[in-house]
Amino acid sequence: MSAIRRKPKRHLMLFSGRAHPALAQAVAEDLGTEIVPTQAYDFANGEIYVRYEESVRGCDAFVIQSHTEPINEWIMEQLLMVDALKRASAKRITVVLPFYGYARQDKKHRGREPISARLIADLFRTAGADRLIAVDLHTAQIQGFFDGPVDHLMALPILADYVAAKYGDRKLAVVSPDAGRIKVAEQWSARLGGAPLAFVHKTRDITRPNESVANRVVGSVKGRICILVDDMIDTAGTITKAADAIMAQGAEGVVVAATHAILSGPAVDRLRTSTVKEVIVTDTLPIVPSRRFDKLTILSIAPLLSRAIREVFEDGSVTSMFDGHA
Repeated sequence: MSAIRRKPKRHLMLFSGRAHPALAQAVAEDLGTEIVPTQAYDFANGEIYVRYEESVRGCDAFVIQSHTEPINEWIMEQLLMVDALKRASAKRITVVLPFYGYARQDKKHRGREPISARLIADLFRTAGADRLIAVDLHTAQIQGFFDGPVDHLMALPILADYVAAKYGDRKLAVVSPDAGRIKVAEQWSARLGGAPLAFVHKTRDITRPNESVANRVVGSVKGRICILVDDMIDTAGTITKAADAIMAQGAEGVVVAATHAILSGPAVDRLRTSTVKEVIVTDTLPIVPSRRFDKLTILSIAPLLSRAIREVFEDGSVTSMFDGHA
């Protein structure tokens, strides 16, 4: 009689690059685990070296890295981490992307341009990733760029619950910075008890990055605290111009809520001196002390990431985290 082979016990292992160690540590604490010790350093010519200091054979690996500055370096480091796991016989590799680099380059605006967001997905698949977890992708179509499962997490519940607790007793309106994000604004409205919707009609010159013109506000905002919602704040030009347009229509105040605080170049000065009452973001990207200011509120994304990781590891439902809306 042949011996019965026991199915090996699954083993979750969490790995972090060097881009945002504080977030990775917070996720590890929520999961009740430790980040796997990893050697990572740069050679003199800028090449990156990665090696894990313990066996990863047969593990369910989760590799967390935010694509922050210098963005190309951290993408490359995460690709090398995935490749190392594949070659060391990890059973399943999930790439966790609090912020997905190149997400705004998701289509061709003009001829002879790349679709960079697709290339990033292809690179991770080639490196050996089996699955992606990302937070608030710039466009939902990016989920189709990866040849495998993609779990698209939303920070909306975290942001909206904070807004409801602080401003829920006021007359609110939800404002989209452009017509293209009305669907997200509708989800915000539902979360805030049916607050009325508005959007800012804007134009953009595709030959000039990070620049737009806020033309007019469509919808009633007079006498209301307006929650201006977006997926990211880069140079803050679009957001501050939209806030000015909203205030010019008689709003009581503008509160900005966005998932990703890139805060490039003049962003901090623009927000600090703007008509905005409060800027609410999450920590999907590291925000150094020099880019923090009095109006800025930072909420932790770690509980959302850790719950998604646990659902994936236990073959649960990530969609159920968002009442079927993910």
